[in-house]
Amino acid sequence: MPPTDAEVLDLLRDYFRERIPRGMQIADAAVARALHGHDPEWIKLNFSELVEAVQIDAYKEYLAAEATTGRETLASVFLPLAGKNPTARELMDTIGRHFFALDRFFLGLTQGRRPRAGKAFELLIKELFVRLQYPFTPQAIINGQPDFVLPSIEHFRRHAADCIIFTVKRTLRERWRQIVTEGTRGLGFYLGTIDEAVAVRDLQEMLNARIYLVVPTRIKTIREDYEQAPNVITFENFFQYHLDPAMTRWRGAGVI
Repeated sequence: MPPTDAEVLDLLRDYFRERIPRGMQIADAAVARALHGHDPEWIKLNFSELVEAVQIDAYKEYLAAEATTGRETLASVFLPLAGKNPTARELMDTIGRHFFALDRFFLGLTQGRRPRAGKAFELLIKELFVRLQYPFTPQAIINGQPDFVLPSIEHFRRHAADCIIFTVKRTLRERWRQIVTEGTRGLGFYLGTIDEAVAVRDLQEMLNARIYLVVPTRIKTIREDYEQAPNVITFENFFQYHLDPAMTRWRGAGVI
């Protein structure tokens, strides 16, 4: 009895998932390539360029891995189903019979690219904090779960208003409002992104909610409303005028 579309879809998904490199593995390699040979100060001064370069590199790497793994997946699943030594026509007929399984399989691949790209972005921010010796607690449970609480969750519990809440979202849409619940008492809420299409209305709402949008320099300068918004800052500005002064204060108070 020939397999159903659901069974073929399971075969495709299982084979692909077992062999595709993990998103974190691809992101880690892209970050390592971008940061190789650079000292911490250079990384900080050129972080905007690094952010965008890593995104492009990781995405290209994933697409290449996806193409290779996808080709192997199709051959491994459909060749046995087509019988021993199938003709080209027999193989195509076998594939065609499971068009809807293929449709759902490829849809899943498309949907999986976005979170993988987001992981590369998050990993780069984390690696920068580590290399520049910025103290943080990742994924702390406060009033939500921001990506980073600086300098630590312990200090947040003692003196929340003295802490920086930093969350990473590659693209925003309406999700930026989540940050309001991701630590409502911090010194400042910072939302790192490479989203070029945040609406002016949302920028004003973020300003009212004390949320800074942290973007690469190129993105800050390509839109007049981004340039004029006081709460849209570059990554370099964030380090120089927000995080580094906080580090000086935390050291002086013996927090770190």
